[in-house]
Amino acid sequence: MPATAPVPPGPPSPSETPGTPGAGTPGLCLDGLAVGYRRRRARHRVLDGLTATAPRGQLTVLLGPNGIGKSTLLRTLAGLQPALAGRALLDGSDLNRLSGAERARKVSTVLTDRVQVGLLTAADLVGLGRHPHTGPTGRLDDTDRAVVDWALAAVGASQLATRDADELSDGERQRVMIARALAQEPSLILLDEPTAFLDAPSRVTVTALMRRLARERDLAVVVSTHDLELSLRVADQVWLLDRAGNLHTGSPQEVIGSGAVNTTFDGDDLRFDPTTRTFELHGDAARWDEATR
Repeated sequence: MPATAPVPPGPPSPSETPGTPGAGTPGLCLDGLAVGYRRRRARHRVLDGLTATAPRGQLTVLLGPNGIGKSTLLRTLAGLQPALAGRALLDGSDLNRLSGAERARKVSTVLTDRVQVGLLTAADLVGLGRHPHTGPTGRLDDTDRAVVDWALAAVGASQLATRDADELSDGERQRVMIARALAQEPSLILLDEPTAFLDAPSRVTVTALMRRLARERDLAVVVSTHDLELSLRVADQVWLLDRAGNLHTGSPQEVIGSGAVNTTFDGDDLRFDPTTRTFELHGDAARWDEATR
């Protein structure tokens, strides 16, 4: 994927708001949200009391250590499991109160789960994102096909349109799945590790792409990622879950300045430098690194 590939202009969308990005509707708001699992009559809360905002027109990154509950939070926002308490509001509407069809028109999701798609081409797979808009027949018209073409071009995957989806590499498949989410023309896109299978240049390109799309399409975009250094350079807003499950929010500078990044990620051999926004070896690991150069 070319590092400087422009984002093609998208088709008109009812959700677009002219003017300054993020200055219109509020986007996604968490109001005392609790997420977790129901087992028989018992409830296991993974995260509790979450309050945060992911504005339209901005890229919000969700950070935290492995196993803290980032994927559980995204799956709850996507409607794949119910919230245990509190609310998640999208442009003022409670996501828990939306029908499946209404949610499908407002929220699109790219998860890490690998789904078998049979004999579909990449364009067919992207076309699935149009079904919330096609009505009972499920047939794509010329407008739908134009949106599919735009979405593939937006992620630099037009050349993959006629390829069998099951024959795509992991990186190619991930770009096509992002295109499917874009073709849905949602108000909110949720992405769980969207760059996990990409090389370093492509990770930069895709992350920058999501930020540009948030601005140009006035979307609320929430990306869960382990690519801490890149996300803190590119993001507009940060949701950081610390090791105790507390949620720290704000601009990258605000979250870094609070010390939450160091408290969450610093270890015996690795330390986050707030000035350079990079991780550095220290202690025995640093001495070993020097000795082996």
